[in-house]
Amino acid sequence: MDPRYRPYVQQTAPRYTSYPSAPHFSSDVDRTLYEAWLHALPAEQPLSIYLHIPYCRAICWYCGCNTYAARREDTLSSFIDSLLREIDLVAEATPASKVVDIHWGGGTPNILSAAQFTRISHHLAFWFDVHDGASQTVEIDPRMLTGEQAEAYAAAGVTRASLGVQDLNEHVQRAIGRVQPAATVAQAMRTLRAAGIGHISMDLMYGLPNQTNEDLVHTLRTAAEMRPQRIALFGYAHVPWFKKRQRLIDAARLPGPEARFDQAEAARLELAALGYTTVGLDHYCLPGDDLLAAAERGNLHRNFQGYVANSTGVILGFGPSAISTLPQGYAQNMHEPGAWAKAIENEKLPIARGHRLSADDCARRDIIERLMCELTADLTPLGGARACARELGALAALADNGLVVVDG
Repeated sequence: MDPRYRPYVQQTAPRYTSYPSAPHFSSDVDRTLYEAWLHALPAEQPLSIYLHIPYCRAICWYCGCNTYAARREDTLSSFIDSLLREIDLVAEATPASKVVDIHWGGGTPNILSAAQFTRISHHLAFWFDVHDGASQTVEIDPRMLTGEQAEAYAAAGVTRASLGVQDLNEHVQRAIGRVQPAATVAQAMRTLRAAGIGHISMDLMYGLPNQTNEDLVHTLRTAAEMRPQRIALFGYAHVPWFKKRQRLIDAARLPGPEARFDQAEAARLELAALGYTTVGLDHYCLPGDDLLAAAERGNLHRNFQGYVANSTGVILGFGPSAISTLPQGYAQNMHEPGAWAKAIENEKLPIARGHRLSADDCARRDIIERLMCELTADLTPLGGARACARELGALAALADNGLVVVDG
C-alpha cells in the first residue's frame, strides 16, 4: 500500500446514492407532501421506476438490503396485490406517465414466477407509457433462474440482467451463507442469452470473510471468462448491529482495512488486464457498454440503483423501503411489509419519511455526484473556494500528500 493512503483506509463515508443520505431523512416528508409533489410533475416529465421485491427464498448472511424470507406462496401473492394497488395510487396522483427506465431490485426479483412478473409488468404498462427502447433491468439470483422466467423478461422488454454473484470460491461462499457454483452462474448467463437478453452484469464483492487477494483474482478471472458486459465490485460492509443476519459471519475472518484496500487495488489492476475499463468508483465495463459511453461523454450519473447512463431526475419507488426522487426531495416507503401493505389497504400512499431539498442540498448533491462519477468537481455552484473554506480545509492534508488537487 502507498503509505500516503494509510491514514484514510479506516475512515468511512456514506455510499451517497443520495445526498442527503437516507439516515438523514425525517418524518417531515409524509404521504400528503409526497402526493403534492407527484401532482406537481409536468405531464411530459420522463420517469424512472424502481420496484423493490423484498423477498428471498433464503437470506444470505452478508446482505445489507431490506429483505425477508418468503417460504409460503401466499406471502408473495399478497405482496403483489398490494404492489399493484400502490401503482394505482401513485399513477392516479400524477399527470406524468412517460417511463424510460425500469429497475427491478430486492431482495430477489426472480423469486417471482414468470406469470407473476408478467402480471406486474402489464399493470405498469396499463398505467404508464413505457416507451419503446426504454431500459429495463432485473436483478437475478442465478440459482433460481428458469428458462420460463428469462422468456418472460424478454417479452416484457428487459434489456439487462444483473446477476448477484459476490464470490466464486466455495470456502468464501460458505462463510457468507451463499453457495453458488460457477457452473450455475454460467448456466444462468446461457439461459438469458438464449432468451435474447444479451446485456448482463455481475455484482461481486471484496472484503469478505476468508477471502484473499488470490481468491478475488480467481473470481474475477472466472467471471471474465463468462464475458459480462459490466462488473460492479463492492466492498462488504460489516454492520451486525444494523443487520442481525451478519452476526452469522465470523468477524475474525474478515480482512482488515489495509487488506481490503489491497484487494480493491488488486481487483482494479486485474480487471484492467482482463479488458475492463474503470467507470466511477466501483464499476468496470467492456468496450461498447452504455455506462462506459456515458462516462466518456461526461454524462454519467448516480442514483439509488448506483451508476446509470441516463438520469430522468425523477424516480418513482414502489414496494417496502423504496425511495422516490422528485425535484422537491426524497420520499421513502415504510420498511416493514405489513405496515406498508396496511397503509395501501387503507388507500394511503405508504410514505414513512423523506427529505425536502434546499438549494444548498442540490448544489452539494451535484458536486458529490460529479466527484463520484468523474473524480472532479466545480465548486462554483456553492460559491467557490471562499464559500467552501471549511470543506477545503478538511482536504488540506490530502492535498499536501498529493491525493487531492485544488485548482483555483
